[in-house]
Amino acid sequence: MSSVELVRGSPIAYREVLPAAARRDDAVVLLHGFPESSRMWIGAMEALAGAGFRCLAPDLYALGDSRGFGAATFEHSLERFGEWIDSLDLERLALVVHDWGGFVGLAWACENPARIASLAISDTGFFADGKWHGMAEALRGDGGEQLIDALDRDGFTALLNSSDEIFDPEDVDAYWEPFADGRGQVATLQFYRSMDFEKLAPYEGGLAAIGAPTLLLWGRDDPFAPLAGAKRLEREIPGSELVALDAGHFVFDERPRESVEALVGFLSNTP
Repeated sequence: MSSVELVRGSPIAYREVLPAAARRDDAVVLLHGFPESSRMWIGAMEALAGAGFRCLAPDLYALGDSRGFGAATFEHSLERFGEWIDSLDLERLALVVHDWGGFVGLAWACENPARIASLAISDTGFFADGKWHGMAEALRGDGGEQLIDALDRDGFTALLNSSDEIFDPEDVDAYWEPFADGRGQVATLQFYRSMDFEKLAPYEGGLAAIGAPTLLLWGRDDPFAPLAGAKRLEREIPGSELVALDAGHFVFDERPRESVEALVGFLSNTP
């Protein structure tokens, strides 16, 4: 198995790993959320490659190493993601999404249902009647600039470690880098302010219509995307499988072994 490599492409940087022996032609594409990057998927990508899957994970929303990404709005991020998929000639793929990655990835999936082999959805929302949590509402409001400008590394660390001491200093440094140079603050305001839940109305019923095997992997104690959302998705997507772990929002970081085992097991057993 090759190691996970960072490809510093423009406008999107991404990580990729190739298996020693491919299990199938479909690649696994993993989309991160806020405020992380493709770095969050390294452990999952290594395990999936060991099971025979080619994996790719982009840095979206001008975070990570995507310095030439442009506007981090929902619309522009969706457009950039679609262009990136097409540039890699990925005809069909297994799509894994977390947090903000759910808005972008699942919208793309609904627009390209024939290209979806399977879905793994984690700690996100995809409902036209959704409501933002308190922090997001504050950032979307008139005082958003003042709030985000006041965010320093200590506050950023506290945000990441809101459930427990999850992220080590090296991880924090990597995720803080876009905020250290100012990209992160701009991207945060652009995405939150552009992501009105009503924009998801055209996709209602779209996930069920895809008809792909679906894993719902959630933290039971997620304060930002509560488990009730996972249960609603379970009702709306026929045959979907819900796995709830004792974790908060950053389930792949809080429970890496259990999360990766669930993901690898799901994809390995998907026809």
